[in-house]
Amino acid sequence: MEYLKKYQEWLESNEIDEETKKELKEIAGNDEEIKDSFYKDLEFGTAGLRGIVGAGTNRMNKYTVGKATQGLANYIIKNNGQKRGVVIAYDSRNMSQEFSKLACLILNANGIKTYRFESLRPTPELSFSVRYLNCISGIVITASHNPPKYNGYKVYWEDGAQISNPVDVEITQEVNAITSYSEIKEISEKEAVEKGLYNIVGEEIDNEYIKYLKSNSLNPDIIKEYGKDIKIVYTPLHGTGKKLALRILDELGFTNVHIVKEQAEPDGKFPTVKYPNPEDPAAFELALKLAKEIDADIVVANDPDADRIGLHVKDSKTGEYVLFNGNMIGLTVADYLINQKREKGLLDKKSALIKTIVSSNMADRICEENDVKLFEVLTGFKNVAAKIRQFERENSYKCIMGYEESYGCLVGDKVRDKDGIIALMLLSEAAAYYKKQGLTLWDNMQNMYKKYGYYQENQVSIVLEGADGAQKIKNMMENVRNNPPKAIGKYKILKFRDYLNGTIKDYNTEEINKVELPKSNVLYFELENDFWCCMRPSGTEPKIKFYMGATGENIEDAKNKVNEVTEGMKELMK
Repeated sequence: MEYLKKYQEWLESNEIDEETKKELKEIAGNDEEIKDSFYKDLEFGTAGLRGIVGAGTNRMNKYTVGKATQGLANYIIKNNGQKRGVVIAYDSRNMSQEFSKLACLILNANGIKTYRFESLRPTPELSFSVRYLNCISGIVITASHNPPKYNGYKVYWEDGAQISNPVDVEITQEVNAITSYSEIKEISEKEAVEKGLYNIVGEEIDNEYIKYLKSNSLNPDIIKEYGKDIKIVYTPLHGTGKKLALRILDELGFTNVHIVKEQAEPDGKFPTVKYPNPEDPAAFELALKLAKEIDADIVVANDPDADRIGLHVKDSKTGEYVLFNGNMIGLTVADYLINQKREKGLLDKKSALIKTIVSSNMADRICEENDVKLFEVLTGFKNVAAKIRQFERENSYKCIMGYEESYGCLVGDKVRDKDGIIALMLLSEAAAYYKKQGLTLWDNMQNMYKKYGYYQENQVSIVLEGADGAQKIKNMMENVRNNPPKAIGKYKILKFRDYLNGTIKDYNTEEINKVELPKSNVLYFELENDFWCCMRPSGTEPKIKFYMGATGENIEDAKNKVNEVTEGMKELMK
């Protein structure tokens, strides 16, 4: 079998060090582990690399990271970007520091200047720093919100966004062209420093990033008035958020901030949570305990690289804390930003909001109400960033905000990826603004439902790990693609979008038209009553995701409707 052959090759290769061989010998005879470690090469995809840390071609280790970095170096050299350099950040995960230094030195060995952060930093700051330093590229070593055994390697291009077509394809070709680990160039840190290639950065970029965040504050006077009254519980979930999150809140005037001490310090084992993901209610257990002790107004969590944000808000009527999902968070920020800019005369006539196709349709209503142009893109912030680049090329619209249901948003255009720090800042500011009116963020959310409509969304994921899991996911997508249903549950399908084939089929007219967005392995169903559902494999995790949206006469009715659509999707998968 091919995976056993690769396993043996690593054991016998002069290119593989003895420590790695020792690790491989420990799984001798474990066919399942060997298969998962070697059944394929860890793919350098649109998000770079992401996988379990360990030995093997399908693992995150110095060989797979080295191959990816050498391929990136070859591409940068072909594009004459050596002098502009690459900025590199890393999070709190196991091996993040080691992989970040390895990447630096491989780039240095190729004559490419690097700027490595002195200590761990959030992913949004890395995106900001690419533009600030005018680098050709950026790298962040992170597996975001994945379980502890994972790590990742994300590549950014000169506009501060994750690489996208055609750059991602061209870099992938360079990575795949490397057939031997001996092609990975080496240099010592001492020599790299002496040549001026290896540089450490930190405080200067922190200051500029904080300055940018502050420039997006819309009601500093209200913060001065109510900042001491808003009780905020914050947790970085053992990740990168603590330093900058506490700093921005403090400098703006939020003085009643309480950090979850058990989760305050970086720890790649994430000992207090099973899954360091603010999308998971269980991640808030300690934060909610503290919130109830101090009677907090809002409870906020960032994931380990601080690009995502989670939120609980106190319901003043019941005293309980309401979980805000990703759509509710994004919509709260969007409504606050747009309405405050409009009231202050700051809303540009060419303002645009960008959302992903699986995000709430309430965003459409907010934009319609405030004369803001809405654009839809495929999932992933690289697609939001691509739309911003289009605006710049055409000198057309100006992005006021981009958001996706997956607990992420960006504001403005200086950061081109999800930014959990600016989201924290604006949610805290909005809490102060509404407190002046005698309202909580939950009160305001209910007012938004009354104004724009009772929208509810749901998301279900099925985790299928390993080679067998990947095949099952592929089969699921193909089965539905080749045999599309006529209804989801009791709701008729009006249109079927297949983004991989680039087609939209109208079930009433039988007409087939082209999809305007790029090709992607996504299936989307437009249902009657403005309901919808969608399915796609995750691009970064071993899972298939299902998304559903519905409206109702009130919140409970909308929840019942979206649950009916959810059950319909589950039936489709049986």
